[in-house]
Amino acid sequence: MLVIADTYASLREEISAIPSLFDTTGEVIYRARNEIRVIRLANGLTLNVKRFHKPAFPNQIIYTFFRPSKAARAYRNALRFAQLNLPTPEPVAYIECKTPLLQESYLITLQSPLSRTFYEFRYHPVEGYEDIIRQFALLMADMHQKGVYHQDLSPGNILFDKDAEDTIRFALVDINRVRFAEEISMKDACRNFCRLWGKMDFIERLSMEYAQARGWSYPETLHWITTYWKQFWHIQSQADIDRIFDPSLQRESF
Repeated sequence: MLVIADTYASLREEISAIPSLFDTTGEVIYRARNEIRVIRLANGLTLNVKRFHKPAFPNQIIYTFFRPSKAARAYRNALRFAQLNLPTPEPVAYIECKTPLLQESYLITLQSPLSRTFYEFRYHPVEGYEDIIRQFALLMADMHQKGVYHQDLSPGNILFDKDAEDTIRFALVDINRVRFAEEISMKDACRNFCRLWGKMDFIERLSMEYAQARGWSYPETLHWITTYWKQFWHIQSQADIDRIFDPSLQRESF
């Protein structure tokens, strides 16, 4: 089954062929359980195609009859992001391959021009990044106030870059697990930052900027963001922070 945005309906034939050509076309930019390739169409349009791995048998039944596939959820969430004026790559289509149970699903979006991710905060001090952290905090405040909670807000899922006018642009990706709610509580909002990488100066700066954006107490915001961040990374001491986030120690990457 192929669902394609009206804007790209003229590309239906090319896009419908993606599953049969996926393994032999384009450039692999990520490969683990899922695989992401950048594919250029004949008209020059550059697509980002994510193939979700074949679900375990019980999930094949669930995704066929009871719940939308991961690709379908990501596509629909991207449409919702557009309605809410939240940044994510433009959705083009999704494909579900069934026989009759779901075997694979594909999410197709425009390839984002943004080249940097928040993994940078593992390697760099806050100095020189203040404007990026401030704009990210404003984005997150806007997102949370609109009732949107990204359940996989890891560093690689936050894309950003500066344009020629030094305007900072963001895109949030891997949004199939986004939750929409009437309201995001303070504790939930602070918990949303727990997967981020960095040292205490980054967490402190982010907490300050986010507290200002929300009109909240900085000490309380810092307390909850730090609490959930330390819980997620099992941090008990400064030594744990150094071990996890100091690349000069040449420890195993996370």
